[in-house]
Amino acid sequence: MIHRLLLFLLALSTTSVFSQNLEAEKQRIETSLENLEQQKIKLKDDLEAVRFKMINRDLIAIGLPSDNYVMHKALALEYSEAHEQARWVAHIILPEVKEGVVFRSNDFRPDPMIFTGSAVEADYFLKQLKPDSTWAYDGFGYDRGHLAPSADFRWSEKALSESYLYSNMSPQVAEFNRGKWAELEAVIRDYVINHPGVQLYVVTGPVLEENLPVIERSVNKVAIPKKYFKVALDFQNKRAVGFIMPNVKIENPVESFAVPVDVVEEATGLNFFNKLPDDVEDNIESSLDKSAWFPTLSSGDTEPFYQPELPRNHFNTVVAGRYMGKGDIITVCGTVVGSRYSRSGNLWLNLDKQFPNQIFSVYIKKEDLANFSGDPKVELENRKICFTGKVENSNGTPTMNIEREEMISLMGE
Repeated sequence: MIHRLLLFLLALSTTSVFSQNLEAEKQRIETSLENLEQQKIKLKDDLEAVRFKMINRDLIAIGLPSDNYVMHKALALEYSEAHEQARWVAHIILPEVKEGVVFRSNDFRPDPMIFTGSAVEADYFLKQLKPDSTWAYDGFGYDRGHLAPSADFRWSEKALSESYLYSNMSPQVAEFNRGKWAELEAVIRDYVINHPGVQLYVVTGPVLEENLPVIERSVNKVAIPKKYFKVALDFQNKRAVGFIMPNVKIENPVESFAVPVDVVEEATGLNFFNKLPDDVEDNIESSLDKSAWFPTLSSGDTEPFYQPELPRNHFNTVVAGRYMGKGDIITVCGTVVGSRYSRSGNLWLNLDKQFPNQIFSVYIKKEDLANFSGDPKVELENRKICFTGKVENSNGTPTMNIEREEMISLMGE
């Protein structure tokens, strides 16, 4: 009996020691993992700090538009005290934007690095705390439009937060800021996403002039620009693009505002990318390949005709769309970039933009095809054509029904 008790106590002691060893091993592994996690956080912080230094280095190496600038971690800018906004903001869209998971922070705040004082919240709206602890807003009619867009910095919380400095804001018409301006920002960002390993040098700003109107209720009388510009450089592939867009609601496609960088320099008086060798700078800034920035153009899409060059009472596809549902008989002109027969036998033609991005469509019913001397699909495809009729609404797309050959004319004939 005593012998059995001794064996039991020995086994219990051995089990206890073994259990303690397992607990200690578990604690050791957990501590090691915690140390690795802390080391990983530190390494990420170190990597981010190096990226900021590289951004500063590369912006200066390519050439900023002036020497009178403020350098933040992820962007540089020149502030115009007379207009209470940046004259320009320069930043780099890194390849890491593709995997970025940081989104809007909305931490709008004055820029502490502007020694004269930047714009503030009260330049754009007033707010008052209500008894129910919610805010009542009194807006001044303009969006706080980002110059360097926050989404370009979604690889870093610190970088994205910098984009909410009031020195990076400019008063923009809401339909412009949330419409074609936002679309342009996405086009530039998508270029980086679609070109792995490429980083873009981007400079954005208002076209500042004397005697611009101001937001009268703003405390600093912020000027309201009439136009904005953006230029982007892909130095690796030696190509660049510029844009000048009016601060109004825009209907024309973004690509219709694309111009060589030289044109933006002339309009703004700024000298972009000025540290490049002169021959390289001249070649990049004087040329423009729109299809490199707008891939759909290389796949057959075209720009709408320039409205001022069309004959009297003729409209491009953008302007003609404004007549949708009004019942007026108008003439729309565009390039037939896509055509197809539906299952029911009707012929559909898309002008300027192909499906699913069509901006104006024309259709000929199956029973009306007999009114045409040949196959209109074959005869009209890829040609510049004018159509006359009423503009209907087909699931949100301006559409015109053509019944007879006489409702069609070739451009210039």
